[in-house]
Amino acid sequence: MDTLSIDKLYMARCLELALNGQGNVAPNPMVGALIVHENKVIGEGYHVRYGDSHAEINAINSVKDKSLLKKSTLYLSLEPCSHFGKTPPCVDTIIAMGIPRVVIATIDVNPKVAGRGVDILRKTGVEVIVGVMEDEARDMNRRFFTFQTKKRPYIIIKWAQTLDGFIDAVRTPSDPIAPVWITNELSRSLVHRWRSEEQAILIGTKTVEKDNPKLNVRDWSGRTPTRVIIDRKLRLPIESNVFDGGIPTLLFIGNNAAATVRKPEFAAIPNLEIITIDFAKGMEMQLLKELYDRNINSVMIEGGTTIINSFVQKNLWDEARVFVGNKFFYDGVKAPVFTRDLYSYDELDDSKLFTYRNHLVGEMPKEIASE
Repeated sequence: MDTLSIDKLYMARCLELALNGQGNVAPNPMVGALIVHENKVIGEGYHVRYGDSHAEINAINSVKDKSLLKKSTLYLSLEPCSHFGKTPPCVDTIIAMGIPRVVIATIDVNPKVAGRGVDILRKTGVEVIVGVMEDEARDMNRRFFTFQTKKRPYIIIKWAQTLDGFIDAVRTPSDPIAPVWITNELSRSLVHRWRSEEQAILIGTKTVEKDNPKLNVRDWSGRTPTRVIIDRKLRLPIESNVFDGGIPTLLFIGNNAAATVRKPEFAAIPNLEIITIDFAKGMEMQLLKELYDRNINSVMIEGGTTIINSFVQKNLWDEARVFVGNKFFYDGVKAPVFTRDLYSYDELDDSKLFTYRNHLVGEMPKEIASE
């Protein structure tokens, strides 16, 4: 087996390790690390949670005989950091341990790193290989790369529709305030898993009025994302589940008289932050900037049609996940207008899942060449 094939084999394991941090490391990227000595894995690690030790440090600490590091190869799914953040620079530890060869999947596009880690290692005599399974590594961390390059969160739009293209049935004032389910329990469990993987979840006024959702993670273990609610005129009942004070919640309102009158009523709710924006200037970019400034690197938009269409029409989305349930409504609220090339297709019993991607994650910095 040639050297490149061997490097790919070990890098694939790095990517597997990195995924263990999903849902816990954001806004940091998921990173895996592997240490190999004479074709034997002697150390493994991954970034476990935000603020804790990085993957390469965990891998180095797992090696029982540290003297072997001077004759080993370190595999990393992302370039090691070269600056002080919540932890010291990882390149310093790699150099101090005398590791002679480092194989990296992709450069870190964070301006604080962006090739500096590779440059420091090479200047100290370390052999550095860059670009092994690069596409896979960048796709895995597409939220992080989008956040760094586009200065906004990675945007996932999600909805469920019937076979005849409706996301909701006709509602009357006497109908209960609760969701009208289109898909099966398996699909709903999957949505809760998705929520645990993202940093924020966004809905609008009508979804709260009709469904009164909790927007938490109940059918899966994991962290509940920040709730983002759009209510331009602040007309929602203060008793709504999204205002229960148990989960960090961002409430976006307009600079209008109706919202101003009710604002003090909501100000005392725990974990609720009220943000006033100018809807006349376009809600989407103002909202995304607020999320970016709060270091929120991903948001899942769960409804409704008006909000989803507004983001789609402005091409402000990265991934679309569309469930199609085994039902007909014949009338009701039409599903969002959406025509894109299919990325993947799955079946979950009698429900179907169609996934779309809007674009590729950014390009590799041209000044960083692999050797």
